[in-house]
Amino acid sequence: MTHPFLSGSRRPRIFAHRGLVVSEGGQTTVWENTAAAFAAAHAAGAEYIETDCRVTADGDVVLFHDETLQRVAGDPRAVSSVRTRELERLFSGHGGLLAVADALDAFPDTRFNIDVKTAEASVPLGAVLAPHADRVLVTSFSDRNRLAALRATVDAGAEIRPATSGGRSVIARLRALSAARLSPARALRDVDAVQIPEAHRGIRLFTPSLLRAARRHGVEVHVWTINDPNDMMRLVADGADGIVTDRADVAVDALS
Repeated sequence: MTHPFLSGSRRPRIFAHRGLVVSEGGQTTVWENTAAAFAAAHAAGAEYIETDCRVTADGDVVLFHDETLQRVAGDPRAVSSVRTRELERLFSGHGGLLAVADALDAFPDTRFNIDVKTAEASVPLGAVLAPHADRVLVTSFSDRNRLAALRATVDAGAEIRPATSGGRSVIARLRALSAARLSPARALRDVDAVQIPEAHRGIRLFTPSLLRAARRHGVEVHVWTINDPNDMMRLVADGADGIVTDRADVAVDALS
């Protein structure tokens, strides 16, 4: 059966990558993965938001991509070493820090694709997601982190497990098995989607054989991070079920 996360929404699926941040005059005042960026994505018509989580020094699960604050805030400290209240002050003029729980409450009609960035985030994330498992997909480059978060969600009393997208090891096995025309059934067991770039280190991942193998097992294929509308339309025409993009506004216009 199709997971509720993937039911009743428009196709192709548009995932707003860390929300929607559009710079003006070379200046970015709204940071990615913030309340303002999510509100802009929602206003543009994106039903899905792709985001990332880490834990603060207080153990709170917040939405942030990088290990440190350097790229976004010019601060070299690790997110895990900073108190939540200080992060809230830092983000207050740039779109607003969001804990995972806050995002789920503030955007009740949005479906969230959450990348678990650290092992430390897996168990506390599960407890937060349990009441919302029908509209969340859990993913991670690390399948260990991903599976730990899924187990934690079920242990916390979720009526169903969240949807999930395979990590590096699942994708590698799917790519190899599909190229060799072998069944990836075991690799794709309990996986709802795979989310891949078109190519990685010169190796094309988005291939007809991978698409066929995924489809045979009821698994969707989403491609990231695509910002050119012509590329979006080409990938969808070639069979992509969803597009992860920094420009959800452009994607909604191009793919409607």
